[in-house]
Amino acid sequence: MHLIIGLGNPGTKYENTRHNLGFKVIDELALRLNIKKFKSRCRSNVAETKIDDHKIILAQPQTFMNNSGEALAELFSWYKINPSKLILIYDDVDLEVGQIRIRNKGGAGGHHGAESILKYAKSSEFARVRIGIGKEEKIETADYVLLKIPFSQSEDLAASATKAAEAVELIIKSNLEAAMNKFNT
Repeated sequence: MHLIIGLGNPGTKYENTRHNLGFKVIDELALRLNIKKFKSRCRSNVAETKIDDHKIILAQPQTFMNNSGEALAELFSWYKINPSKLILIYDDVDLEVGQIRIRNKGGAGGHHGAESILKYAKSSEFARVRIGIGKEEKIETADYVLLKIPFSQSEDLAASATKAAEAVELIIKSNLEAAMNKFNT
């Protein structure tokens, strides 16, 4: 069983912001897997399904970004999942808009949501799918990530959410290395 968590912030105020790309990837996966409804569990919106013969849980923590690990801990406990079966999806200001990067371990790189996940996972060895949002030197990072996605970036970021969903499916169907080889260009 795999737990696939997309990071974001709950509520309409944060819809269509760069910081909610993790949620967008979960929405894209739900669409691809014909999931019509999520349920509330462990302070997250969750849906259970399969990719091929692999059971998966899609989750969007509703604890706000910086406390995502609290929901993760509850999900780990409820579903009895090992951290090695986690796939974490989140935005990254250190990648250009539209790029995605897949890794099998590492630090948070200054991303507070990832920091919270690392704290509660008690492991750094799990898959991460990071989506590039770029950065604007004139705007503080905390403000930049919460800005609405501008029209000029909407197509690139939508395409990267689709690529990230494809990468997650490949991780499940094949393995992490295959996804890294295909998408880390």
